[in-house]
Amino acid sequence: MNGQGSLGQGPLDGAVVAVAGAAGPAGRAALLRLAEAGATVAAADADAARLAEAVDAARYAHGGATVTGDTVDLLDLASTKEWVGRIEKDFGRVDGLVHLVGGWRGSANFAETDLADWEVLEDLLIRTVQHTSLAFQEPLQRSDRGRFLLISAAGASKPTAGNAAYSAAKAAAEAWTLALGDAFRKAGGEDGPRAAAAILVVKALVHDAMRAERPNAKFAGFTDVTDLAEAIAGVWEKPAREVNGNRLWLTEKP
Repeated sequence: MNGQGSLGQGPLDGAVVAVAGAAGPAGRAALLRLAEAGATVAAADADAARLAEAVDAARYAHGGATVTGDTVDLLDLASTKEWVGRIEKDFGRVDGLVHLVGGWRGSANFAETDLADWEVLEDLLIRTVQHTSLAFQEPLQRSDRGRFLLISAAGASKPTAGNAAYSAAKAAAEAWTLALGDAFRKAGGEDGPRAAAAILVVKALVHDAMRAERPNAKFAGFTDVTDLAEAIAGVWEKPAREVNGNRLWLTEKP
């Protein structure tokens, strides 16, 4: 299989999709699935070694699919804009940004909340969304199938006492993404949006290594990273008007 896809003319055949936070388990699964679907994939992460492993795995799993890796500082807007500029220069277009930059900080209860956690999560969960959305908005609007996908958590809609900082950061990222969706809506005018910004909501994610470490754990309601990757790829199968500005629930609504 090559970067242009040999699975036929699917919705991702020949598309160019960027994945931010690509080196973690969810990122690796997304790279594999997007490459399998025929997309050219531009991956980015702050961890160069883990990113190289993820890129190689996706590239070789699909017979030399076009998967590239860049170490990008998403906390720097100029660096983020340079990344999208390189993608457009190399491949001529950008059809998606999948935001998988994550992180978690929490406490035993509300009173013990450490505001230092907020500072960490603001960068990881909010600032990276701000920078990627601002950098990718115009390229995605130029595409006839542009998608900006945020992976979020159900806790943003129903925070628990010990997750105040995490839930608030996720909620802010969701609001920011919905504002991007409104920009896509306005840019589309009467014809409807050409591009879409959507939120995929999970309770939490699980992968094989977690199951191996905790063989007796149930992980009830968790979404496997392979199922998340399938849902990510599936967003391109739906019209922009249908998904833009929406939360797509992969778990029960709280």
